Amino acid sequence: MSDKAPPERFDQGMATRRAVLGDAHVDRAEANKTAFDEPFQTLITEAAWGHVWSRPDWTKRERSIVTIALLAALGHHEEVAMHVRATANTGATPEDLREAMLHVAVYAGVPAANTAIRIIKNTLAKMDDASRKDSE
Repeated sequence: MSDKAPPERFDQGMATRRAVLGDAHVDRAEANKTAFDEPFQTLITEAAWGHVWSRPDWTKRERSIVTIALLAALGHHEEVAMHVRATANTGATPEDLREAMLHVAVYAGVPAANTAIRIIKNTLAKMDDASRKDSE
């Protein structure tokens, strides 16, 4: 038996990954992929994006909020910023993120939430600046 998921799982995962993170992000990840990390890239495309993020029971907005809260609680700061940028595609709002960080503060600790809030504020400000420049 193969340990590889069916090709449709990869294809669905890649479509979902692109819908959430955007083509530019995924294109960069694909361009930077090497023989060393190709199995990892395939794993996250099939498992995270093709299986979990593609399930129908939650919206991308809901998954985005939960993902950001979990990443904040675990201290994965770069991933927090990446997923905050993805809210432009998932529909999670700054108010959603604020509420999620209150949960992080209570259930995972104030320092984790405090750091994540700083990252979220920074990321949202950069997104606003980029949006303003695009509309000029």
